[in-house]
Amino acid sequence: MVNRSPAHRTGLPQRRVRPRQAHALLAAGTALVLAGCGAESASDTSNTAANTTTADLFAPVGHVHGVGVDPAGGSVVVAGHYGLFALAPDGTLVPRQDPPETAGPDLMGFTVAGPRTFLASGHPAPDDAGTPNPVGLVRSTDAGTTWEPVSLQGQVDFHSLDVGGTSVVGLDATRGLLMVSSDGGRTWQERAALDALDIAVDPSDGARVLATTENGVAASQDGGSTFRGVTGSPLLAFVSWAGDGAVYGIGPDGTVHASTDRGATWQRRAGTESPPQAITAEPGGRLTIVTNDGIHRSTDGGATLARIA
Repeated sequence: MVNRSPAHRTGLPQRRVRPRQAHALLAAGTALVLAGCGAESASDTSNTAANTTTADLFAPVGHVHGVGVDPAGGSVVVAGHYGLFALAPDGTLVPRQDPPETAGPDLMGFTVAGPRTFLASGHPAPDDAGTPNPVGLVRSTDAGTTWEPVSLQGQVDFHSLDVGGTSVVGLDATRGLLMVSSDGGRTWQERAALDALDIAVDPSDGARVLATTENGVAASQDGGSTFRGVTGSPLLAFVSWAGDGAVYGIGPDGTVHASTDRGATWQRRAGTESPPQAITAEPGGRLTIVTNDGIHRSTDGGATLARIA
């Protein structure tokens, strides 16, 4: 169910740009970022990762849409065009769906909601003719082996999802509209019209939402009803809020940025050598970043990065 109240103005320039267009604009902004500062990189490559080619690593995934860490055991999970995959000890990505030889759903939006519990959105698996397209919001409580419908089947395709406090927040890719649920995703309220690529919600306070836009970071203090651009913020592609209050983002050029004041100011950290596809943050400055050429890990808030796959 959706409460279709009028969308609020964001306080941002009201030029309508669909998420795919916004993605292209952010990617184009890479040249501007690099022109204004040197290519600062502190990326290492492990021996294990060096033996795995990028083509081999992401071949079963298709293309990456999200990354998370399951609190039940700490495994890295990657959401992509052909379902959900877990990073194995040998540096390969192993499908979570059952049966594993069958492609899973196209998980366009993805977030970890708890131990072995994930929320996602997107499109049905290639051989699934019985599920509405888009799938709306779906939930897995068995670490991605199976998915069950929650709401909005055939209606909404969330390209970004996050959980904070008692809120589930999603970015409707079709309409460029932020939507919020306070009951686990069963019913929804429409909030601000928003041209963004990614969103992140304060884990302790669902009223605080950050979004990556073509003009830099935008922030909401009222649960996504209104957004204001953050003065002096970097151009980010993806953003993730850690459980200890810190926020981390990565620019389209691969540069990591960190904030310790809820996104008000940002500090430049290290960088990857290829464009990012997803980022997730955990307390203590532990970051997992997926780029075009592999998966990278930081244990010091992005000051240094090491390739793990």
